[in-house]
Amino acid sequence: MNVDQRRVRSRTADLPIKTARTVHSGKVRSVYFLTQNDSARLIEQRGYEVQPESAIAIMVISDRISAFDCAWHSQSMAGIPGKGAALNKIAAHWFAEVSAASGLAHHLLEMPHPMLWVVRQAKPLLLEAIARRFLTGSLWRAYANGERSIAGETLADGLSQYARFDRLLFTPSTKGVFSGLAGVPAYDDAPIAPELILRHFESFGLRRPEDLDRCRRALNDGFSAIEQGLARSGRLLVDTKCEFGLAPSIGGDLELLLMDEVGTPDSSRFWLESDWQNGSPKEYSKEFFRQALLEHVPDPELLLNPKRMEERKSFAASHALPDSQFEAVSRLYLDEATAILDHGLAVPERPREAILDVLHGELGLIP
Repeated sequence: MNVDQRRVRSRTADLPIKTARTVHSGKVRSVYFLTQNDSARLIEQRGYEVQPESAIAIMVISDRISAFDCAWHSQSMAGIPGKGAALNKIAAHWFAEVSAASGLAHHLLEMPHPMLWVVRQAKPLLLEAIARRFLTGSLWRAYANGERSIAGETLADGLSQYARFDRLLFTPSTKGVFSGLAGVPAYDDAPIAPELILRHFESFGLRRPEDLDRCRRALNDGFSAIEQGLARSGRLLVDTKCEFGLAPSIGGDLELLLMDEVGTPDSSRFWLESDWQNGSPKEYSKEFFRQALLEHVPDPELLLNPKRMEERKSFAASHALPDSQFEAVSRLYLDEATAILDHGLAVPERPREAILDVLHGELGLIP
């Protein structure tokens, strides 16, 4: 796979956009919080259906890949060719589907380039809403180690790996590290029972306890919508997560909305139904990369033990994975985009230059 490495975009926080506050650079995206004047101008010029005083942000996605809370690189690549564009396109598709199914708004206003979004700014809830249909991944690892109560869900004895649950499981986790909150584990992505979230609802960013039930219902509705969409290509939705935030509605009140991403290979697991029926499902998501990492590292506990986080980060920063591993992941993401969108997706050319052209010519955000 001879991809021009100039087409792999690993840096996203280096664009000359005027912002109201510091650019936030996450695992795979950077967020530029626009000034009030630029937000108001874009709302008027682009006809966004939001409150006129809404705050707008630019999200720029990279081709970076993160797993086990670390960013990884290969011998010659700092990212996965085509990954960013595939994620953005897939997420935009499912935002529309999930929003229609759940009645909940989403934050995406426009995608003027495959690696760039214009979004409503929202205050994120400090939880990840996770729905699971099958026993696999981290849930299976915990179950195999003898755990039966996970994030408030109790599992029966005697279940086998890849078992399908009779009902959709809700296993939320923390987003960020909570310190000194009774009963809440002090590490990121910690499974947490809904009862604990309700006990500390304000600390999790909820306005009232009922908001958690609204999140759960939207997650269930969204899961069904994605599940039905994937079935057309013979795929199963194994599990997925949604993230939510609060933003002003057109009426001026705060409303709950979907944010971040939804239904992507980074936030969900997909299997072919035929593989699952045969008892040997293959991963068509980032879990494919996670499993490859677990097989690659000399000591898998390095990736699984939250107490070894600093050691893990040091290893990821200093260790180059084989290029062939990144190339395999690239093929997976591009193939998944093709299956979900019903059309092919090319690796964007000259991503930095093209993004700068859009920011200048279309959006007027740089001189």
